Amino acid sequence: MEVRKFGYIRVSSKDQNEGRQLQAMKDKGLDERDIFMDKQSGKNFDREQYQLLKRMIRKGDVLYIHSLDRFGRNKEEILQEWNDITKNIQADIVVIDMPLLDTTQFKDSLGTFIADLVLQILSWMAEEERDRIRKRQREGIDVALQNGVPFGRPKATVTEEFKEVYDLWKAGEMTAVKAMAELGVKKTTFYKLVKENEKDIKKVSLSLYRRNLLKKEPAIPRYFASLWMIPILGE
Repeated sequence: MEVRKFGYIRVSSKDQNEGRQLQAMKDKGLDERDIFMDKQSGKNFDREQYQLLKRMIRKGDVLYIHSLDRFGRNKEEILQEWNDITKNIQADIVVIDMPLLDTTQFKDSLGTFIADLVLQILSWMAEEERDRIRKRQREGIDVALQNGVPFGRPKATVTEEFKEVYDLWKAGEMTAVKAMAELGVKKTTFYKLVKENEKDIKKVSLSLYRRNLLKKEPAIPRYFASLWMIPILGE
């Protein structure tokens, strides 16, 4: 039976470059069509391409990974997946940057013992590195928050563009759905901005009304107007 070779690549984010891992696979004679790649965290094995690859692997096949931390970063799950592939499926795994983790080579009891020991140590190290990364990220976020750096989505505000669209919508020349699409906002955000905008309009209108009223009542001193009339208008 022909031995099939597969490669698995994982990078933590869409911005991370997989070139180094891909080249290492090609150097081992793998075709790109037999290389599977996920762009997500290694915290577990719930990854689309990995699960697809695992369904394709058969007894006697060989799976190449660049390094153990590219396989995963959770010690217990690394050991579970490793044993599932090598013992249940009875395929082999080759870790390119760690020659001792090559199940095609070490088939005797001593070789298996050494490989298992190295696997235990490296999987623990992979998990420890993941914990360190998370700790550094948390520390970085805490420092940023202390320095007033905002996180999350930027707050939606009433802009000139919104006011123009609002006027068209209010005049019945544009539907709410079209207004939302024009502004690129969701329904809740749109009506929240509508409420803020109308609140501002009321404030401006009241301010102008008060100014006009003071101009029309020259007999009433401004001092008394401020004490008597304005509070009444604001009620």
